[in-house]
Amino acid sequence: MPGAGKTTVARRLDSRIRTQGLPVEVLDGDMMRTILSDGFGFTTEDREATVRRIGFVCSLLSRNGIYAVAAVVSPCLDTRQEVRLMHEPGRFVEVFLDCPLEQRIQRDRKGVYQNALHESSPDFTAISDPYEPPVRPEIAVRTDLESVDQCVGKILTWLRQTNNLKAAAAAGQLV
Repeated sequence: MPGAGKTTVARRLDSRIRTQGLPVEVLDGDMMRTILSDGFGFTTEDREATVRRIGFVCSLLSRNGIYAVAAVVSPCLDTRQEVRLMHEPGRFVEVFLDCPLEQRIQRDRKGVYQNALHESSPDFTAISDPYEPPVRPEIAVRTDLESVDQCVGKILTWLRQTNNLKAAAAAGQLV
């Protein structure tokens, strides 16, 4: 959801993977929206089309040996499942960054929650437009209770335990 810490966690994860000499790219939803979905608005259809496009780019990177980290609001279960199916088996890892609304509002540097709450924005995820939380994400973290390093540590631990960081895990490099 907006303000849950996606970009912050993604950038730290990128740094930790990159220090091991592994290729990684972060696809941040805000940045990718201006490149892949220029002209799109924030309707459900436009947001889901953006998620599909980012997911497709991630699948291209992944199948070419590059770790792709997508930091994007993806409110619909069906769209996340579509993106999962774009990837080779085992290469899509859903990480749910859970964070209560109050904390997300406190973190809101862009003022998007204030606008959504006071202007009744019809297309704001988790306020006026639904957010469908994952049923069984591979990894779930609570960004209101866990530090960025703890969240990244959980992700890296899961990736090591499932052999998704084979080279680094074999060398014992990621901790």
